[in-house]
This record gives sequence, C-alpha cells and structure tokens, in this order.
Amino acid sequence: MTATPESAPPAAPASAAAPPQAPAVAPDDAPHVQRAYRCRCGNRVFFRNSLCLACSAQLGYVAARQQLVSLQPGPQEGLWTLDDGSPGLWRRCANHALAAGCNWLVPATPGNQAGAPDAEAVPIQTLCEACRLNRTVPNLDNEGNGERWQKIELAKRRLVSSLIGLGLPVERRVDGVSQGLLFDFVESEPQGPAVLTGHDSGLITLNILEADDDYREKMRVQLGEPYRTLLGHLRHEVGHYYWDRLVDDPQWIERFRTLFGDERQDYGEALKRHYASPRQDWAQSFVTVYASSHPWEDWAETWAHYLHMVDVVHTANSFGLQAREYVSEPDVFTREDLYDADDPSGPLFLGWLHEWFALTAVLNEMSRSMGEHDFHPFVLPRAAVPKLHFVHMLVAAARAAAPLPPKPFKAEAGDAEAAGQPQEPGGAPAPADQSLEEAAPALPPDQAAQTGGASAGTASATGSPATLPN
Repeated sequence: MTATPESAPPAAPASAAAPPQAPAVAPDDAPHVQRAYRCRCGNRVFFRNSLCLACSAQLGYVAARQQLVSLQPGPQEGLWTLDDGSPGLWRRCANHALAAGCNWLVPATPGNQAGAPDAEAVPIQTLCEACRLNRTVPNLDNEGNGERWQKIELAKRRLVSSLIGLGLPVERRVDGVSQGLLFDFVESEPQGPAVLTGHDSGLITLNILEADDDYREKMRVQLGEPYRTLLGHLRHEVGHYYWDRLVDDPQWIERFRTLFGDERQDYGEALKRHYASPRQDWAQSFVTVYASSHPWEDWAETWAHYLHMVDVVHTANSFGLQAREYVSEPDVFTREDLYDADDPSGPLFLGWLHEWFALTAVLNEMSRSMGEHDFHPFVLPRAAVPKLHFVHMLVAAARAAAPLPPKPFKAEAGDAEAAGQPQEPGGAPAPADQSLEEAAPALPPDQAAQTGGASAGTASATGSPATLPN
C-alpha cells in the first residue's frame, strides 16, 4: 500500500499507539538549514542573491553560519566586513566574477570563520566551500557553457549548503589520501560517446547538457521519469559518495543489507536486467523504478529523496510555514513503520514526515493550479519509510561522531589530479555508478558539444556578471 497526499494508507486505528504530534521542524535536533534571509534594509533576499535590489547593498553567503548577510567595504579593496558586526574580514569567492556567479564568502584571515579578529589580512583560500570541490568546469569558449555552468553551480551550492547544515563531512579530495569529493562538469566530444552522469570513488561527473531545459526534458520523457533536475542529479550522485563514506562500515553495512539488499551482487548485470525488464512491482517497495535496479541505486534514490524532503520542510519552516497547522491530514505512519521503533527521535521523525505530506498536498495542488507538473510527482510506499528513517539515523550518527578519519583511495584511471598529474581539459572516464542515462542512446553528433574544461575550481575565462536578482 502506498502513501501520497491523495492516496495514503488508512490512519492507524484508535487502539494503535499514535505518535505524539510534533512540531514541523527537522526530524531531530539537527541544525536547521536556514533558507529565509533579509538585507540590512529589511528587504527579503534569497539564497542566490549577491545584491539587494532595494538598497543596492552587497550580499554574501557564509556557509558555516548558513546565512546570507549584507556587507560593508573593508579596509582594502576586495575585503568586506559583515553587517551584523561580527569581527573579521572576508573575501568573495574567486568564482564570483566568473560565469558561475558564486555569492559565497571565504575568510580573509586565519581563524576568521570562528570570529577571531586579525589585524593583518592574509588570504588563506580563494574558493568557497562549494567551488573548491570542482576539478573540471566547462570550457567557457564554447557557446552556452557560461549559462550552463551558472545553473550547475547554483544547484551545487544549494546541495553543499544542505550537507553542511546537516553536519555531514564536506571536503575536497586532495593528495591522494582523503576520501573527499570532486566534481567534473564536462560535455561530449563530437562523434564521441555521450558523457554519462555518475559517481566513482568520490568523483561526481555531470554532463553539462543537463543544464539545458530542452535536453533534460527530452531525457526525462525518453526515460519515463516523473522528475529530472540538476539538483536531483547531484543529490543522487552524492548519495553514492556518502554510501562509501558512511555505510561501508562494520557498524552499518549489515543493517544496510538487511534493509536494502546485498550490494555485492553484480552491479552491471543488475542494470542490464533492469533496462531489459524493469520490475513491475517496484512501486510497492521503492521510491522510484530505478531504485529497484540494485541496492546501491535504492540507497542513492532514497538518499536523494531524504535531501529533497529535508530541504523543502526546512525552507517552509524558514518562512514560518507549518502546513499541518492549516491542512488536516491523518498521521498515516506510526513507530512500527520505522527502521528502529525504539529510536528516541522516532516521534520527531514521524512528525517531520507527516509535515512533508501536508506540504506536498498543498504544493502539488498549487502546481496544478498553474498548469505545471506536480511539485512532488512521486508515490511514497510504506516500505520506503524505514529506508528514509535509516538514512536519517545514519546522518544523525555522522553528525554526532567525531570527525571521520580519511580513508586512502586508489586513484582511478583518468583521475589525473589524484595521481599527481595536471588535469587535462575534457571528459572524465565513465563513472562506476552511472545514471539512467546509460539506458539512453548516445547523442547524434550535431547535438553533442565539444568537450572542454578548465582544471581546478575556476574557469579559464570570465563570463556574465555575478549579480543574480531573485
């Protein structure tokens, strides 16, 4: 039996132990991911803004504080202070002036993020927490790549801000020893194979054509997907990274296998079976049909949905919206539906889950009022609830634990930076965990842009202005 705002299992009978009503907050005491901001003039400003359109104040995002703040000029050109009076000097991310239009700030002096004043401005980094994760960015000499890169980076910044807000480890993979993240944003070469979006040992590859609405919609229809976005891609692929980082551990791996299945089954063969004949009963146990292909994909799809749900509820709460105060929806899940019925945060998790259902009931209908696709075009089966709860428990454990020690990794073929070689512009090797795009035919030559990119985090040429009004 499945659960959506329109089609939900019946509420628990009166004799069942109903979970207590919980406030519409994060599923436990997780740091709240703030999404509502105001300029010093009182005007509402938004996550992507670098300029207040009401008073022309400069704006910047401080990732460690999850705040978009207005700025005052510092003692030197290019240095800024925060309008709230916090000590310390800040610089804009080096990608601010490039096509990426990054509006994040980096500390200009050692200890600045902790608020320690320092009379001498000594730059300790040029790229923000999100941009420093880039290994390859699009070649801006190619038409349209500036706009593509801007869209991709906006999605990645939202992803990274959520990961930081949830207390998850977010670090760049460097020196061949740290199990961190890297991103390759690349395109296919003429007459060459299509770049496949996917993940391999912390390296996330994204076909930059996914930033084109027409291409992405074509792929969505071709693959029969109800939802396909840049942010969805990134949330899915980073789920593979966190499986390697968090799940592949003696404390969690057997629990994972009991719930999701044995990931040691042949991945390639599982995908072949899926593409040849998808499971007809997938809707009874999985959040998407692709989740039914292999336990790794079930995890990644569930992880992506968890991030979708957390960010939507956090955004609504940031604006003071708590749908369950206004929308009467029965509480369709109880502790018995959780992965661990004895989890102390279970009631809060259930309250958050039911808040999600109340929100999507309204948001789906509002989307239909505009003639758009449903805001959340999925049906959540009861069997997915313990999986979501498992993800939640793992995130909470990672947040509460001491910093995880880095795990050494083996440099993969084509991972030039990991091997200590300069990164050549161009496409990365096909990642191990490929997306549904693998089922799609390669693009014809006239639809495939030239491969190109700039190594490291910044682009090789300047692009459009960084100011992004809402």
